[in-house]
Amino acid sequence: MAGGWDGRLSCPAPLLTDSPTRMWYAIIGRDRPDALPRRLAARPAHLARLQALRDAGRLLLAGPLPAIDAVDPGPAGYLGSLIVAEFEDLGAAEAWADADPYRAAEVYASVEVMPFRRVLP
Repeated sequence: MAGGWDGRLSCPAPLLTDSPTRMWYAIIGRDRPDALPRRLAARPAHLARLQALRDAGRLLLAGPLPAIDAVDPGPAGYLGSLIVAEFEDLGAAEAWADADPYRAAEVYASVEVMPFRRVLP
């Protein structure tokens, strides 16, 4: 097909990858409506767990998902959180996510954990 997509999907070799034995997991927590006060109260304990992952060299990235297009969403709050970290396996990632202080504080309405393949950077 000249000049356009031919309908085939390809998976080029990644430009940059981690060790073939290192497995990352994406954790997406979706906030309940009006969760901002509970989120703020549980934040120190939530951050302490993330810092422990970072200190162990197992945290790729973590951060909140603002409800509006702003660095500080103010009272609009957050839609949820995204964490990408290394775990032994999917079960370990799910167990870690289940023990998050935001879960105990009922900040999240739902949490999704899935394997993540790091390609860039």
